Amino acid sequence: MNETALVIRNKVGLHARPATLFVQAALRFQSDIRLIKDGHEGNAKSFRAVLALGVNQNDRVLVRAEGLDAAEAVQALTDLVEANFGEA
Repeated sequence: MNETALVIRNKVGLHARPATLFVQAALRFQSDIRLIKDGHEGNAKSFRAVLALGVNQNDRVLVRAEGLDAAEAVQALTDLVEANFGEA
């Protein structure tokens, strides 16, 4: 299992476009990937599950992956968040 804590800096948090990009990135991997906020956990490959967590700007989340490509999945999602989802 691989996991990392991230702070979402995007102005709108994980809503609409950023959530879509997050889910699309997660779907590229075979591993089971979970997004956790305040003890609530959602499937990172599900748009609805990601939105349901209500991740806002400056919220801290945990990305946890388990499977053959777990390390790569966590790194890709970390890179996406650190790049602020490609927004300025």
